[in-house]
Amino acid sequence: MSTSTRTPRTAQTVTPNRWRWRVVDIVVAAVLGVAIGLLFWGWNVVGGAWFGAADALTPGLGGIAVGIWLIGGVVGGLVIRKPGAAFVVEVVAAIVSMLIGNVWGVSTVLSGMVQGLGAELIFALFLYRRFGIVVAALAGAGAGVAAWIFELFYGSSPNILKSLEFNTIYLVSVAVSGIVLAGIVGWLLVRALAATGALSRFAAGRELAREI
Repeated sequence: MSTSTRTPRTAQTVTPNRWRWRVVDIVVAAVLGVAIGLLFWGWNVVGGAWFGAADALTPGLGGIAVGIWLIGGVVGGLVIRKPGAAFVVEVVAAIVSMLIGNVWGVSTVLSGMVQGLGAELIFALFLYRRFGIVVAALAGAGAGVAAWIFELFYGSSPNILKSLEFNTIYLVSVAVSGIVLAGIVGWLLVRALAATGALSRFAAGRELAREI
């Protein structure tokens, strides 16, 4: 009788929690954050020039270049697939970009926090169970909308002081950029990483192996 009463308790203690972070999750989140931070740093020049040119053409259209700065949350969520992953990777990437040096300073980290939360919210809405291209695109859009809200109120010259036309164009542009450059490109990037075998300890890698 005593054995039978202990069995359920023992089984319960060894049941893995699929949302619990493993050491490998922490390490990979850090590695992804650093790598994407370097990408951010490079994009500061390319994307910044694109942003300025598009904004000069049509005020607000510069948002079309923002997507790459949102990709950390999407990639983190797709790879690690646990609560907080999108937020952590985006923030680590923002910190790396700030430390290397850019014109935005600490606001880079604040932006990263907001953008990471935007992507995180989408993965949470799907209960961290769906990670296809549609969810990735929505996560990119979520990060873009979050960035738009942040810039609407933040800084010495927030976008709320600008025209409704500007803010509407900027919202649409940054959402589309989030869908394409963060969501779809991020999903393709994770697939490419999985194809190399680098993600064999993650569901993203095992899923691709089963498809092949």
